[in-house]
This record gives sequence, C-alpha cells and structure tokens, in this order.
Amino acid sequence: MMRDSQIMAQTENENLGYMSDMALELAQMAEDTGLATLAYLFRMAALEAATVNSVLSEPDDLPRQMTSH
Repeated sequence: MMRDSQIMAQTENENLGYMSDMALELAQMAEDTGLATLAYLFRMAALEAATVNSVLSEPDDLPRQMTSH
C-alpha cells in the first residue's frame, strides 16, 4: 500500500508531465501561426515544468537546508 505522500508525489509528477506536454503542444501551435514570442513563452513553461518534475523525482538529491536555530 502506498503512503499518501507517495500518492501525492506521483500525482504531482504526472501533472507536471502533462503540463510540460501541453505547453509544448501550445508552443507548436503558436509557432505554426507565426506567434514566435508566445511560442517561446510556452517552451520556457514546458522547460520549467520538466525541470521541476525531474528535481521532484529525485528527492534524495535535493540539498538540505540549514537553519540558524
């Protein structure tokens, strides 16, 4: 049985993957209609979603934050 946190992480990963895919599709549509700036913004959104998704997939590699207290 998966813990709630694992289920939420899996759902979040799936959502980020979906957002990345949709942003790439929108970028292609914008490019096809001659809207280069909008296409660029969608490509940056896709990159951001993909980057966050890959970072969240590897939680052991995240740096540990130190507090002053």
